[in-house]
Amino acid sequence: MSTPNDAALSWRDLESRTGLDALPAFHRAFLTWRGVPDVQAMPLRRVSQRVEAELNRMAQAGEATREPGEDQDDWHVNAETLAPFLAGQGLT
Repeated sequence: MSTPNDAALSWRDLESRTGLDALPAFHRAFLTWRGVPDVQAMPLRRVSQRVEAELNRMAQAGEATREPGEDQDDWHVNAETLAPFLAGQGLT
């Protein structure tokens, strides 16, 4: 996995491992795990925006860092922070 250190996970790599067909459910599960209400009723575009917002909140809390990329930004999220979520998704 592409990470700046052993304690961080690339969000874009996790999305790639999830696969395109499963990505909306993965994003909704992430938002539910983060405590965002009414995720199942949100339009897909709003879900994507909220994922970005939650990743930004994690960066502000010191749980992630935002890394600029050629095509798109990535977040490197603390592995311990994501461990409970990833275990529930079968991505550990």
